[in-house]
Amino acid sequence: MHRERVLLLAAAALVSAVAWVYLIHMAGMGHGHVHSGMAPAFLALFGMWTTMMVAMMLPAVMPYVVVFQAEQGRRKARNPAPVSEAFFLGGYFALWTAFSAACAGLQDVLHRRALLSPTMSASSSVLAGCILIAAGVYQWTPMKNACLKHCRTPLTFLLTDWREGAAGAFRMGVDHGFYCLGCCWMLMLIPFAAGVMNLVWMAGITVLLLLEKAAPGGELTARISGGVFVAAGAYVIGIGAGF
Repeated sequence: MHRERVLLLAAAALVSAVAWVYLIHMAGMGHGHVHSGMAPAFLALFGMWTTMMVAMMLPAVMPYVVVFQAEQGRRKARNPAPVSEAFFLGGYFALWTAFSAACAGLQDVLHRRALLSPTMSASSSVLAGCILIAAGVYQWTPMKNACLKHCRTPLTFLLTDWREGAAGAFRMGVDHGFYCLGCCWMLMLIPFAAGVMNLVWMAGITVLLLLEKAAPGGELTARISGGVFVAAGAYVIGIGAGF
């Protein structure tokens, strides 16, 4: 089981690293090529957002995948054909793929209405500030707290909602994906304020997600970060207004 866990974590690290390398490559190429026609633009944006979700969310979901693997090993005596963790991850990323499609569509609309700059960030300081403030306020809401509590207790979820078979594993991934989406969706909109391909912000949000979901005091981290985002949003609006 220890060997299987090491292989699982190594594979996840490799996939995440490849996704980050691809994003760094895209950032270095520039952004204008994704807006050459409606269908090509959407497909390019969808690919970019999907890669972003893999790069940012795969590290955050790994505690769940590790617990899933361990529970499969514990049940091996009753189920000699354990289900691959890929089915759980498939269900999980099905939700984030749908979210990526929504973000790609939103970005295309904002671009066509000249609400995004050439660097894919909000062209208005008011819009950028409002996105940051909204993300910060959401960090304090009961929904955020409930979803984060779920994300921090993988063993409880898997023991109480376990489903057998490949279809069951996929369904568990989808169920967890809904909670994870409810926990993180506003954070994933911050790139519209800071720049969709701003790798510094992207890395910062990834670290924040890990701290919220896996580190001690994750709930407090979420509340503190909410205050930081609100203050940053107010600052951006103030600077834009000439204060």
